Amino acid sequence: MFIKIAIIDDKASNRNILKDKLQRHGHFRITLVAEDGKDFMQKMRELPEEELPDVALMDLEMPHMDGVDAIAVGSSFYPTVKFVVLTIFDDEDKIFKAIKAGAYGYLLKDENAENISEMLWQMHESGAGPISPGIAHKILQLVQNNDLTLVKKSSPIPQKTFFDLTQRESEILQLLVQGLIYKEIGSRLQISANTAKKHVINIYQKLHVNSRAQALHLAYEKGML
Repeated sequence: MFIKIAIIDDKASNRNILKDKLQRHGHFRITLVAEDGKDFMQKMRELPEEELPDVALMDLEMPHMDGVDAIAVGSSFYPTVKFVVLTIFDDEDKIFKAIKAGAYGYLLKDENAENISEMLWQMHESGAGPISPGIAHKILQLVQNNDLTLVKKSSPIPQKTFFDLTQRESEILQLLVQGLIYKEIGSRLQISANTAKKHVINIYQKLHVNSRAQALHLAYEKGML
């Protein structure tokens, strides 16, 4: 039995090395290779359903759409895919953002290929998300120090999302939920319909979606509304 893998990394050398090492393991089949999050989402839309990956190995620092945004969008539209971070970064901020976005595991690139292959296979067999030992230690420290809070229900101040919507864009997103058109949004906020349209286009770009339906799906899924 093969585990279908997607590799997303902006460096061709990294993609090729990882692809070669995983294929040597014998249990993995690479069904998608992408150079950034935007490329990944485009290729996912083009894949037949039976070829969708079981696991997406996601780098974090990439142009056009970084790993955190790609995990957030991808986990909403492809809930069966397990998104596993594979990066050089081990700082708390990136760990927190990746987990909040929906990362299933967090691995460091300095793990040897055999360890990565073994942890991915164990994830397939047991369902437990793979985490590099150093990252597990950091997460444990964050939890013990009460610094890792994924849901803050008591805070009256809206938390900034990883999509970096402005306050105005968040207001307009709320009005989109209500089904208002550009003219109605403009009237409600005392701006022109054309300005409202420009805000909506910016919202779509930040959420990496192409329609109102996709924007609302993602916003609901990620607790932005």
